[in-house]
Amino acid sequence: LDLSKIESGTVTLDVADVPFHDLRDFTERTFRHVAQNKGLEFATELAGGLPRSIATDSKRLEQVLKNLLSNAFKFTEKGRVDLRIAPAAEGWSRDRDGLNRARQVIAFSVTDTGIGVAADKQRLIFEAFQQADGATSRKYGGTGLGLSISREIATLLGGEIRIVSIPGKGSTFTLYLPQDQPAPSGQRGERPARPRTARPESRPAHSPAGRTEAAAQSSPAVALAEREALDDRGTIQPGDSVLLIVEDDAGFSEILLERARAKGFKGIITGQGEEALALAREFHPDAITLDLRLTDIDGWLLLDRLKHDPDTRHIPVHIISVDDGLERGLKAGAIAHLAKPVSKRELDEALAGLKARVDRKEKYLLVVEPEGAERRAVADLLGGENIVTTTAGSGREALEALGERLYDCMVIGLALPDMSGIELLEQIQQRPALRDLPVILYSEQGLQAVEQAHLERLGRRVVVKKAQSPERLLAEATLFLHQVEANLPEAKRRMLEQLHRSDPLLADKKVLVVDDDVRNIFAITSLLERQHMEVFSVESGADALRTLKEKPDINIVLMDVMMPEMDGYATMRAIRQIRQFQSLPIIAITAKAMKGDREKCLEAGASEYLAKPVDTQQLLSLLRVWLYRS
Repeated sequence: LDLSKIESGTVTLDVADVPFHDLRDFTERTFRHVAQNKGLEFATELAGGLPRSIATDSKRLEQVLKNLLSNAFKFTEKGRVDLRIAPAAEGWSRDRDGLNRARQVIAFSVTDTGIGVAADKQRLIFEAFQQADGATSRKYGGTGLGLSISREIATLLGGEIRIVSIPGKGSTFTLYLPQDQPAPSGQRGERPARPRTARPESRPAHSPAGRTEAAAQSSPAVALAEREALDDRGTIQPGDSVLLIVEDDAGFSEILLERARAKGFKGIITGQGEEALALAREFHPDAITLDLRLTDIDGWLLLDRLKHDPDTRHIPVHIISVDDGLERGLKAGAIAHLAKPVSKRELDEALAGLKARVDRKEKYLLVVEPEGAERRAVADLLGGENIVTTTAGSGREALEALGERLYDCMVIGLALPDMSGIELLEQIQQRPALRDLPVILYSEQGLQAVEQAHLERLGRRVVVKKAQSPERLLAEATLFLHQVEANLPEAKRRMLEQLHRSDPLLADKKVLVVDDDVRNIFAITSLLERQHMEVFSVESGADALRTLKEKPDINIVLMDVMMPEMDGYATMRAIRQIRQFQSLPIIAITAKAMKGDREKCLEAGASEYLAKPVDTQQLLSLLRVWLYRS
């Protein structure tokens, strides 16, 4: 993905001053444990004569250094690996005009005592998916993308990479960068906010984001891409009501756009889930219609990512899909579910409801709690600007309030004086107009077994979320009330930020991480343990099979595809041959990101596919979606 983005010219740079001491801290923090595990010496040296910092893109520079150091450790069995940062020596020849014009050039040299590279192979290793020879690939694994990506990034940063190597003795890879790099045209140290009327600059006029014109022409979705030219993204003005239409069917997307315009919306169309995320963040639509069957990602995954992104979770989402999933959609944060095929009347009613919700600035909250102090505390916690709160001390009062108006969200305490919270829910579900009302059962003591059984019997007839802490109550309420987190008071934002660091759906679930690179295992394990997941890790396919047999209660597997000896494809096929693991969720992780990789992974037995470098939020969303299904 990185390589394709760079080659297509869609990568932007964030240029800022990067202190060399920060770079040294980064490399020490990232690779010190790798050196210790392999028994190698490792040092990062800042030479004399260095300025305090370099003006460049820190993330891209760190990416290149990480790639070069990763290779050095990978191909070094004994001895040492060193990084030296120094002013470039006088008199060396420079291939890049940017380096020739630079006031000063900085050299980042990674030296190892590893296997080395023969002179006739030194050009080859910088080509995509190439390694020095087949034996290297079989023994060490990997895709051969790291150096190719590093070379492209070096060029993007105005520099170059050179190699000096002796087989059997070791290698030195040196990255040369200008000390002061002006941002290329159209790029700045901070990305300017794009006006809502702008069309994404990197996308051809009639193709989805990140795809070249040739790719669009060869894609089955080209008809939909052509429809996108007909939407309103180029004419949106401040104050317009904007509807993002995420719809895979080109013909139906046109109908949706026509009916949305009739209700007062301006519409933006896409049939791609990844582009939908980008459009939601760029245009900040007032509402979204979502088809669950998309060509690039699962619609449930898209909904999860929208509802776990602080910048988009407040946007009302109305599902319109052939897939059944009313209860699941509402619990995930959607406001309604309309099953295809859809009549004109149903579509008009749904869009009219969306428009009314957008135009109505006030949100209505009903708090049902017998204790006066607790009732006031909940109302104060959830109240705020444009939140109209009604309180009730009994089930009877709550039912009377529900008869007077429609509410956006309802909070119920369990111990009411005249009926239990569960009994109140049973009466609510008997009223058809209230069946889509989101309800939060709030009790810091949690539900008793009998209450849980009653709640499960209600099934899909009522949308219920449970909260056992003020933080979880606030999170669920802000979701259903469609509040923008950035507009909340600082104390509430801190509560939510703390809560978002872990997810109750992932807590206590068991995950097996299969990867031959200990650094990847360390990074993924750290991420998942912060979610309170129980993580088991192995470095080979054979160990993965043995671990599953020893721990058959593992809930999900993360499988690296490019492993030596028994690769991820063979391992997944072997897992699927075991009857009890035929439905075990397996997420395949690959560095290639080439056309056909997803299909190859699914054919081998993967449930879903994820490309490196791993997007942590996408990974967490995939885990939530597949753990829900299982």
